[in-house]
Amino acid sequence: MARRIHIVIVEPSVIIRTGLSGILKRITDLNIDIAEIPEISIMMNRIKKLSPDIVIMDPVCLGLTSPHQFKTQIENEQIKLIALQTSLQSINSIKLYDDFITIYDNAETIKEKLSSIINKENIEENEKQELSAREREIVVCIVKGMTNKEIADKLFLSTHTIMTHRRNIANKLKIHSPSGLTIYAIVNKLVDIKDVK
Repeated sequence: MARRIHIVIVEPSVIIRTGLSGILKRITDLNIDIAEIPEISIMMNRIKKLSPDIVIMDPVCLGLTSPHQFKTQIENEQIKLIALQTSLQSINSIKLYDDFITIYDNAETIKEKLSSIINKENIEENEKQELSAREREIVVCIVKGMTNKEIADKLFLSTHTIMTHRRNIANKLKIHSPSGLTIYAIVNKLVDIKDVK
């Protein structure tokens, strides 16, 4: 099952807030939790405390604060902000958000926009998975043509541990062949091309 996505709706209008919340609750193929914040005055503290993945809010709620400044103030640069367009707003103010929805969007459009943000977030998360120093050492050994036993002896580890590291490397990099690892190692300057067997 996909990880749970925590969404906060910041909206003073009870009709708009509960309507949007109701639509989100009916999107059953996204694994989401929803919290509502009805008052702008408590918005910052509640969002810091809840630490959601996504905040949906009318840009008017931020006043003169930009989305980037808001992320800095709540000390969460990874949070995704979706502008809830309840009236005509400048396109310049909305394009600073990660995405936007309008009060006229149907459930399918809202679901597509949320899915897009969640998928983008998952891709970014996967891209951030860097190899540890030990995993880089093992990649270098693999590229140099060493067997699991030879790598284990060199690094004073068990063969089983080397196999676990290799599995983790393959999962992180999505590379499942020695030739693929060789290209990765050369491109990322882990080895010089003359060291490759």
